[in-house]
Amino acid sequence: MLKININNEIERLLQYGVQKKLIDKLDIAFTRNRILEVLGLKEFSKVEVKEEVLESPTEILELILDWALENGEIEKNTVTYRDLFDAKIMGCLMARPSEIIKKFNETALGEGIEVATKNYYKMSMDSNYIRMDRIEKNKHWYSPTEYGDLEITINLSKPEKDPMAIAAAKNMKSSSYPKCFLCKENEGYSGRVNHPARQNHRIIPLTLTNENWFLQYSPYVYYNEHSIIFLGEHKPMKISKISFERLLEFVEKFPHYFIGSNADLPIVGGSILSHDHFQGGNHKFAMEKAEIEEEITFSNYPNVEGGIVKWPMSVIRLQSKNREELVNLGDEILKKWRNYSDESLEIFAFTKEEPHNTVTPIARKRGDLFELDIVLRNNRTSEEHPLGIFHPHSDVHNIKKENIGLIEVMGLAVLPGRLKEELKLLGNALLEENYKELVMADQRIEKHLEWGEKIIIKYKNLDPSNIDKTIEIEVGEVFSKVLEDAGVYKRDEKGKKGFKRFLNKF
Repeated sequence: MLKININNEIERLLQYGVQKKLIDKLDIAFTRNRILEVLGLKEFSKVEVKEEVLESPTEILELILDWALENGEIEKNTVTYRDLFDAKIMGCLMARPSEIIKKFNETALGEGIEVATKNYYKMSMDSNYIRMDRIEKNKHWYSPTEYGDLEITINLSKPEKDPMAIAAAKNMKSSSYPKCFLCKENEGYSGRVNHPARQNHRIIPLTLTNENWFLQYSPYVYYNEHSIIFLGEHKPMKISKISFERLLEFVEKFPHYFIGSNADLPIVGGSILSHDHFQGGNHKFAMEKAEIEEEITFSNYPNVEGGIVKWPMSVIRLQSKNREELVNLGDEILKKWRNYSDESLEIFAFTKEEPHNTVTPIARKRGDLFELDIVLRNNRTSEEHPLGIFHPHSDVHNIKKENIGLIEVMGLAVLPGRLKEELKLLGNALLEENYKELVMADQRIEKHLEWGEKIIIKYKNLDPSNIDKTIEIEVGEVFSKVLEDAGVYKRDEKGKKGFKRFLNKF
């Protein structure tokens, strides 16, 4: 094994920190001593390192982690234990929260909020809080559909479950600090085997509806400046009138960002319903680009323009210069939808006392107009559809069976990592005359047989030069179907009439 000169790697990391402006040259000795403490070292021999420009600290960190493992500073050689340790090292290069907040606010005031968020995002990547080396492994493409170019991502960035960490977590004393992965107390937290380390994590405070909220970036970004905006207190998600107020106040302060909320019910909601939060960012999704296919007027709201969006899910788009009118109309739509049933379309607001209707709201600025998209959702299940009536149906589970959250609603499919291998294997099989036998003989892809047969019928001239692109296009078509399944009002005449019946309530 190659002997690692730990002094050399420490100096390389300090050079990286100066280049990325995580530290100043005046901070070098102080930061070096902090790193030595983390590594359990009392001595240091000065070394000269060649000047280099690195986009990421990953290469240096991997060598430091290997040294730490060899010298007993890391308990086990798994992703979990290595991640806990490298966050601790990168934390040594981070400024105090107050300094980062001050710099963010000064930049926002002097150069504008767009520059401030861009710099904050860069810092979050440079500090290795956002692990770009992993995110770049994701497979991403656009797929043309009748609803525009949908985005497809195969998620390869999140590390696999660590069996050693799972076993260790079972023997750990339960902890309620921080209460969840979103709580503000995560900032600077050292982590444990069942909770990520966040020494290299910093959050930005903001005020929404006179309450303390915070901005951070997702450590596993799916699009540019993928942000999470979360309440300072650990309170469960609940969509109400104040949610619309917060969304529209946010886009007034951050006009280059969209912001949206997952629905607040299981099946149609997000993964963390226990802590009130939104997601936002600097990205244009296909739904934002989708046109109004039928205009709607609201007699009590003369300053609001509305319409049904040409989209596979059921989306009401509202626009106005008047924030207050948008909030009030959004609230009226939400309240009526919460209690609305249409038996002919299997839409029931309640099963006994259990509520089923909610919305996925999204806000943005479009020029000088405030824009609010309200996506109608229902989480009822049935014997035929035990995972959800308005959820991906069984015929598309080979591609997507997970919940349809905010990001998917807007037109970005987050697909499981298994598909990278499966799609390649399927493509190879479809090029052979005996493709049915080949697919059925492979447990990894037998679930795709029916879909594969449809591809064979649809495309007569498949060959090695076009098979990969063909499958990518067809994944987009399946994702369209996934979103149509999640739509409460289908795109047929019966569904369109049902949608209008609801809108006639206003």
